Amino acid sequence: MTTQQQVLEQQQVQVLRMKNSGAISNIEGPMKDDKDEELSISVLSAFRAKEEEIEKRKMVVKERVQAHLGRMEVETKRLAEIREELEALHDPMRKEVAFIRKRIDTVNKELKPLGLTCQKKEREYKEVLEAFNEKSREKAQLVAKLMELISESERLRLKKLEELSKNIESLG
Repeated sequence: MTTQQQVLEQQQVQVLRMKNSGAISNIEGPMKDDKDEELSISVLSAFRAKEEEIEKRKMVVKERVQAHLGRMEVETKRLAEIREELEALHDPMRKEVAFIRKRIDTVNKELKPLGLTCQKKEREYKEVLEAFNEKSREKAQLVAKLMELISESERLRLKKLEELSKNIESLG
């Protein structure tokens, strides 16, 4: 009976040493695993919520840009017609209209690369998100493998301790 107590004490000391060294995580704390899992789930759901929020914002910005581009094209055509009418009348504000028209054309030209940049950033975001998800899956697999190895190691050590205990009892 004394040897079993000694074996148990030795096991506890080894477990404490391994926990302190970081070799074992959560062997005696299944509740901690649940908390870690809940934390992971909450972090994941928060990430997904932020991701959805970003997607919504991107769609709003994209729609605004598209609407703005459409309005700009319509307004450019309208301004061209107005310009022609003004030239026909030799309006004194012709220079101001020409200046504004040129400014609208300039802004329109600046909008097109911005739209392309927006699309490029969306593609980059999707690529980074895919890489992130892949690494997350890989991590989960590695954690599962680690837990499996730790369980196997504990089982083998317990078996060895039982054999040693039987050997000590047979000697005494």
